Amino acid sequence: MKAVLLFLITASAATANPLPNILFVLSDDHSVPHMGCYGDPNVMTPNFDRFAAEAVRFNRAYTTAPQCAPSRKSILSGRSPLGLQQTLFTLPLQADVVLFPELLKKEKGYHTGLVGRSHHLDGDSKETMLQDIHRTHDLKTTAGRFDTCQIATGGNGNETGNNALAQYRGFLDSVPTGKPFFLQLCFSDPHRGWDDAFHPHRHDPAKLKLPAHYPDLPAVRNDLARYYDEIARLDHHFGLVLEELEKRGLAANTIVLFIGDNGASQLRGKGTLYEFGLNVPLLVRWPGVAKPAVSDALVSGEDLAPTMLEAVALTPPEIMTGRSFLPLLKGGEYTPRTHVFGERGPHVGLPTQSASFDQSRTVIGTRYKLIYNALWQIPYHPVDFSGTPAWTSIAAAKKAGKLSKTMENLYLPPTRPMFELYDLEKDPAEMNNLYDSVEHAAIREDLRKRLVEWMILERDHLPLPLKPGTPKKPANKNPKPASP
Repeated sequence: MKAVLLFLITASAATANPLPNILFVLSDDHSVPHMGCYGDPNVMTPNFDRFAAEAVRFNRAYTTAPQCAPSRKSILSGRSPLGLQQTLFTLPLQADVVLFPELLKKEKGYHTGLVGRSHHLDGDSKETMLQDIHRTHDLKTTAGRFDTCQIATGGNGNETGNNALAQYRGFLDSVPTGKPFFLQLCFSDPHRGWDDAFHPHRHDPAKLKLPAHYPDLPAVRNDLARYYDEIARLDHHFGLVLEELEKRGLAANTIVLFIGDNGASQLRGKGTLYEFGLNVPLLVRWPGVAKPAVSDALVSGEDLAPTMLEAVALTPPEIMTGRSFLPLLKGGEYTPRTHVFGERGPHVGLPTQSASFDQSRTVIGTRYKLIYNALWQIPYHPVDFSGTPAWTSIAAAKKAGKLSKTMENLYLPPTRPMFELYDLEKDPAEMNNLYDSVEHAAIREDLRKRLVEWMILERDHLPLPLKPGTPKKPANKNPKPASP
């Protein structure tokens, strides 16, 4: 009789507190502040804004890299791209790297899936040579890690988004009765190239309030307006995602997490270690557990894996370098990070300019940020939009004498400084480099020491920034190389 009673009590408790479903929704190339709930006065995102009112909104979430592949690998593994040896964009993830959904499946019986724009983990490339090498050595391991793994294809962002939604619904249909699920659902919007298919909102270029670091040129305005159009469509698709959960009666027991995989393909965005490259929207809704709130705590992309593991009472493996923020979600005692770190490595293409090849590192504190450009000799070049009117119009404006010196120094200098130091509180647009400031010397040295320590612990291959500059003048002055 006691055994029967104990069984009934246990069964009742399990029913009352089942394991939560976990839904990760990722956008592609989407930085803060590009949502209404983050204070952007331009973009129309009604679904995100309603969701944010029910969620914990993180203002200072940073991806570990300003590129899709290394960032997404960090999110799923709880480790930095350096620690994973995944700074090369086209490298497949090693088979022995354990992703947190694999632990959910093994330890807690989760049904797992990865759908939508999901080719990044295998380092997919259109190069036949790379495809042959990956196939020969059986390097593509993503599909075997999930119960369902599908890549959404399509001729444009809208079609790809609709295919991702169809895969999402198909995944929910496939979840065995009584099993919790994990799904990472990845949309392609607002990644370039953009299209003129369905958009729920159109943004008027003339009415936009430009970011402080944008030159006010017609082509730049047009480009930013189109970017906002793509975000509005993403918002529409996200609303359909939430609607489906409600229809199926799943919303009350599903943790829904939305994050951008890296920053916007915009000026000083994707491919850079500036705020537009690393600072991304992060919204977490957990009904009945996480009360709606706004947090300024520093969060790294590598923190998501240990947080979700602890959310289902699993201990993160020691190899994970991410730090759980579960106590923050639950409203308990939490000591936030004091610093987060980021890296930029090769992108796609030959090393002809910084869009395809760069080597930079950053440490970001609660107020100040230090950037180390190991290849300072290479000037800034935007990722994914160098041939667009938005970019070419900047050089044309300079040639015509219509570009301010400030904008010229931001976008068209022959070289970059080796070191950059910014006060994010006073200078959120990162336009005033304080590295040579005597007043900020102690801050500079503290950040430089922290960056060196992180690079050593993560086994970085770059020369360490052990000295503030050589010879007598700081390397920030960009000394000319000696003649051969």
